[in-house]
Amino acid sequence: MSMRKQFVQTVSRLLQQDERVVLLLGDIGVFGFRDAFQAFPERVYNIGILEQATVSLAAGLAKTGLIPIVHTIAPFLVERCLEQIKVDFGYQALGGNFVSVGASYDYAALGCTHHCPGDVQVMTSVPGLEVVVPGSAREFDALLGSAYASQKPTYFRLSEAENQASPGVDFGRAALVKEGRAATIVAVGPMLSAAQEASEGLDVTLLYYSTVAPFDAAALRDHRSSRKILLCEPYYRGGLAAEITEALWPEPVLLRCVGVPRRFLDNYGRMAEHDAALGLTADAMRRELRLLIDA
Repeated sequence: MSMRKQFVQTVSRLLQQDERVVLLLGDIGVFGFRDAFQAFPERVYNIGILEQATVSLAAGLAKTGLIPIVHTIAPFLVERCLEQIKVDFGYQALGGNFVSVGASYDYAALGCTHHCPGDVQVMTSVPGLEVVVPGSAREFDALLGSAYASQKPTYFRLSEAENQASPGVDFGRAALVKEGRAATIVAVGPMLSAAQEASEGLDVTLLYYSTVAPFDAAALRDHRSSRKILLCEPYYRGGLAAEITEALWPEPVLLRCVGVPRRFLDNYGRMAEHDAALGLTADAMRRELRLLIDA
């Protein structure tokens, strides 16, 4: 099951279980929630292409004790609505859930207007906002189910890419996948499968993060066996660089970052073709890992 289909199932269940949950759609996912529209007409709304107003409306609902879930495509939810998310939710310390699809370039064929590789860095710039990057539908179900009522603003980044297999996840905690001595890989969300393949046969530690903020610094301190870190992220590279160096201070760190380069992507192609061109594959990651180990 894809993350988007899981989103429909998970939120439909939460609507039934918790009368505080309100779903606000930005003219996407309407067909998927057709049954929820009929079952909960007072708590499921398609606001349309009015994303900034939708976030402010969600903040008003949160002020009354309701739990809003806002859903649309990443650039329109994150970049277009940054001021509303920052002021209406962050500054007022309101709880709410923002669930996107499409980042970084899942909708590659639609061009730059639908790309959003900067979403995680944008959202982590809002103090107190939590950021979740699940690597599978099962992970999303568990993470939304445990955090939706946290009384904190929380961003969930859905992806078309999914890991082939993943460890059990807990909100706010990293998972130890393997332990070694030569280097440590920090893999985020859908990068886990490529990181596992890249590290096959190598004496390295692999830590998996499905929650980006808050960052589990203790797991990195407890399970890194060297000062060599390979950070693998499915968005603009280097997003967790500051958290990693802070977690290991005052120890010096050799850090290499794999992720989307900070430039506009103006070539056409499918998501997998962009991944190959940008070095977000297991082979490219293994080359980076060997460079790091030999450094």
